[in-house]
Amino acid sequence: MNNIKVLIVDDEEPFRRLLKNELSRKGFITDTAEDGNVALDKITSSDYDVVLLDIVMPELDGLEFLRKLRPDPSSPSVIVLTGRATIDTAVEAMKQGAFDYLTKPYRLEELVVVINKAFEQRKLIKEHRFLKDELSKRELPDRFIGRSPHIKEILSLIEKISPTDSTVLIEGESGTGKELIARYIWQLSKRNSKPLIALNSSTLSEHLIESELFGHEKGAFTNAFQVKHGLVEIADGGTLFLDEIGDMPLQVQAKLLRFLDSGEFRRVGSNKTLMADVRIIAATNKTLELEVERGSFREDLFYRLNVIRIHIPPLRDRKEDILPLAEYFLEKYSRKLSKKVHTLHSVVKERFLEYHWPGNVRELENVIERGVILCDTEELGPEHISIPEIPHSASKKPLLSLDELEREYILQVLKHTQWNQTQASRILGIDRKTLYLKLKRYGLKK
Repeated sequence: MNNIKVLIVDDEEPFRRLLKNELSRKGFITDTAEDGNVALDKITSSDYDVVLLDIVMPELDGLEFLRKLRPDPSSPSVIVLTGRATIDTAVEAMKQGAFDYLTKPYRLEELVVVINKAFEQRKLIKEHRFLKDELSKRELPDRFIGRSPHIKEILSLIEKISPTDSTVLIEGESGTGKELIARYIWQLSKRNSKPLIALNSSTLSEHLIESELFGHEKGAFTNAFQVKHGLVEIADGGTLFLDEIGDMPLQVQAKLLRFLDSGEFRRVGSNKTLMADVRIIAATNKTLELEVERGSFREDLFYRLNVIRIHIPPLRDRKEDILPLAEYFLEKYSRKLSKKVHTLHSVVKERFLEYHWPGNVRELENVIERGVILCDTEELGPEHISIPEIPHSASKKPLLSLDELEREYILQVLKHTQWNQTQASRILGIDRKTLYLKLKRYGLKK
């Protein structure tokens, strides 16, 4: 079965019945409509990949149907299939967005080939829409920079695992570059001609995560005015990156486990089982074994994800990488901002190597970006960088706990930014929601 859903629109009932039977025997999922108005109603309430459209029909004819359908970017591909139209009509149909044009009587094998081509074109259009924004904002392609043994070991592992379809679990603190690792795996994989789609589990509610992942049917909930394709459908044949998977609700974890085991899923509000072929790369800043013990993460899902495990150490544990990264970001933002800042002052290098970098690589990138904005010379100096300082007394505590250190650091950043939480979260390399939860946890108030 090919799971391509075809809507046959024709005012002649015997022709609709014949074509429906022929295409069903070829493995297509078929439905019919007797005119353009009925077809439009069906398209708004269900999801079709391809429409086979007659031109000459009562009520709403084929050309008017195409004009109404064209503004919707998620509309199905249309193949005009008629025996009563002129060449001029066919040309006009193509101008209105039809994928192809066949005359009756048609050859079934030729029609099957054209349907498959129309389906592939629609998939490419959907993938392009998802990738366009992300690709357009990347002036310089980020690459993995590092000299430390940790990074060399990770890169060696990536080269071995990328060509496989195995599930990968990436662990590391916020800002260490987990998404960059996922992109590197995807670039070296056999699936790199298909999309890499990302979803951050920590930024959405349980209901929205399920809808984003698996899609929903029209009317599945309030404001579900049309069918929505889930990310597993969009990523079919490609790779899905699930960031902060430790924050995924338990109910959605169960459905993700089913998908990992079988490739099967259901849209929200539907009883119909669909299939998708997707490689999963997951990432977390939590220790999932502890989350399993706490009951907030399914043990069976953990073992299913933990096929290949990559741990990215924090920047403070791989100081050999700090200056190469700083120089890379200096070049990146000098080009992006049309500046000629080429070198780091020796004092800046010293401070970078001494600093703890709790926000990891993301914090370093933010510091460099801000510094390049402020710098009007060819050398980035101490006056251009802003790194909050931990009080001397705190830094000398021999048994300072990680929580105490984090609380003190967050407090210093907030004071430094005059309690501007947006600016503070940027320096810390975390999102506003995470900062809010940490303020609540540590009882920090202005």
